[in-house]
Amino acid sequence: MFFTPPERTRSHHPADRRLPQARAHHPDLTKLGGWKAMQAEADIPEGRADEERRWALRMGLTGADSIDDKSIPTFARGELPHYAGINTFLKAPYAEDVLEVANYDATVLGIPFDGGTTYRPGTRFGPQGLRKISALYTPYNYELGVDLREQMTMCDAGDVFTIPANLEKSFDQISRAVSHVFSSGSLPIMIGGDHSIGFPCVRGIAECTSKKIGIVHFDRHADIQEKDLDERMHTTPWFHSTNLPNVPAKNLVQVGIGGWQVPREAVKVARERETNIITMADMERMGVDKTAEMALEMAWDGVDMVYMSFDIDSIDCGFVPGTGWPEPGGFLPREALALASKVAAQGICGMELVEVSPPYDTSDITALMGTRVIVDVLGAMVSNGTLGKHKVHIDKPVEIPHGEFQGKRWSNAT
Repeated sequence: MFFTPPERTRSHHPADRRLPQARAHHPDLTKLGGWKAMQAEADIPEGRADEERRWALRMGLTGADSIDDKSIPTFARGELPHYAGINTFLKAPYAEDVLEVANYDATVLGIPFDGGTTYRPGTRFGPQGLRKISALYTPYNYELGVDLREQMTMCDAGDVFTIPANLEKSFDQISRAVSHVFSSGSLPIMIGGDHSIGFPCVRGIAECTSKKIGIVHFDRHADIQEKDLDERMHTTPWFHSTNLPNVPAKNLVQVGIGGWQVPREAVKVARERETNIITMADMERMGVDKTAEMALEMAWDGVDMVYMSFDIDSIDCGFVPGTGWPEPGGFLPREALALASKVAAQGICGMELVEVSPPYDTSDITALMGTRVIVDVLGAMVSNGTLGKHKVHIDKPVEIPHGEFQGKRWSNAT
């Protein structure tokens, strides 16, 4: 006989464990994450998905008579199809009126600025690149048992109007935008752009609160020298951030630093200010769990909130070729995602994802990785109930009135 009859099945499925012939050495799938996640999916609501389908039909007309699936509209609206539609991040609603961001748990802000780049420009196209490839994702993560559409609200407020030829004016625009979103109570998620935006992003949050802020910074480069090429460039954000009165230098934790691209000027400042550096070799020796534990302990020591800065070049350049300053020997993707998720699980007051440069990218894989970091961070906060943890610390909200266009000038509406 060349086949096993049904009564002699070797299935590993838990439903078949009642069979007396089941072998003892087969794994118990009920102890595996895959089985548990499958069961957990049943507990996730689906109301917002149904609401979105009804909205799509109302906004995009009912489909042609030949279409059997009556949830499909004539004009593409919502998540499907992934290849169609006007790009926002994860196809989130576009908050054209930025006062509406207060209605959402999180707000994505594009910061198309690469005026702080010292070598390979192109990160001004990063927001476009991430938004485009983010359409590939669904809001549901099987392993986490999280559906972002059902368990949180998110909008895309579009891009900050940066000034390509002027660093300081662009920084002022960025801080103003971040302050507005943070003051509303929505969690600001910034998509860069080069890493110089780290300073105005942190400044935008810091000016809305009297509370202290720690920073966890994933990178291969220390980025804490005062100037580079006589300006505040993408190598300098943490020098100026830790000059802010409520951003202590001792709570800056930089993870993944190392290699041949760490300027000695930055090391001197880190030593003088007693900041914290965990090298890639440290992470390999300690492991992901211990590294995350140590980073959290140092970043949270005596502060009220923690900000996350994730430079895509912290990941080995073989996985992320589309970046301004590629460096071998960085994180493997699984390590990077695990570390970012563990840090975010404790709750963050904002995050930036920087240095994705589509002109140097291959098959959108760098933008895809950047998108994955953001959705994993959001998923970790939703899963751990820490999304919105920052709101209690907004004690100095900034109010920015709408403007009314009058001829050749703007006047603030009262």
